[in-house]
Amino acid sequence: MSKADVLFVNMCREILDHGYSTEGQKVRPHWEDGTPAYTIKTFGVVNRYDLSEEFPALTLRPTPIKSATDELLWIWQKKSNNVHDLRSHIWDSWADEDGEIGKAYGYQMGKKYKFHQGYMDQVDNVIWQLKNTPYSRRILTNIYNFDDLSEMNLEPCAYSMTFNVTGDRLNAILNQRSQDILAANNWNVVQYAILVYMMAQVTGYKPGELVHVIADAHIYDRHIPIIRELIERPQYPAPKFTLNPTVHDFYEFTPDDVMIEDYQAGPQVKGIPVAI
Repeated sequence: MSKADVLFVNMCREILDHGYSTEGQKVRPHWEDGTPAYTIKTFGVVNRYDLSEEFPALTLRPTPIKSATDELLWIWQKKSNNVHDLRSHIWDSWADEDGEIGKAYGYQMGKKYKFHQGYMDQVDNVIWQLKNTPYSRRILTNIYNFDDLSEMNLEPCAYSMTFNVTGDRLNAILNQRSQDILAANNWNVVQYAILVYMMAQVTGYKPGELVHVIADAHIYDRHIPIIRELIERPQYPAPKFTLNPTVHDFYEFTPDDVMIEDYQAGPQVKGIPVAI
């Protein structure tokens, strides 16, 4: 069975059995019909994925890995904040009439800052440091920019990546202030695992560990029956993951360079209601 399945099931059971319900509280999210979207939540979830052992894709249901890769590259490579540059439509609810989501995500990754080695954006700084100062403890990105929050259509959920080299391994910590466990958990895990693989390949390391820290891990009220059914499903071995080994420039990766084999999974969960 996939170790990602085990972590996911244990996390969901902990939230359902011991989480705090926000029902009756003043909450910002709502359903399309205007009803408040309440959650059961747990504070401070930490999941660890050893990428040297297996690729952390759920098998309880399939994760659309190519689409997840496309969104990752939209933010980290294209540094775009326009949904017209994205294949999927998951951001459409937060886009304006021109397709813009404000000064969020890709916009923040593309901003230039004055680093010790000169002006560059956060992505280029990570790559430069991994190649030139790999044992620095300052190799990180942060897109929760308070100066621009009022101009973001959605404040970043996954807001920080910290990279750390140990021997020949590249490790990373993904920090999230908030996560919709059903809709987004494995989507984000797969994305940032792939980012570690990509960064490792272009800077000369092997993928190590991805640590995922979630401040507010929640299951929405209308997702509870879906989660209860999902975590009782059969589990299968993790799929085989490879990157196109000929790519050595981060800006040359495409979703087609991500190759997945032997991905056995349960049926897809369709029609998940999304709180906005």
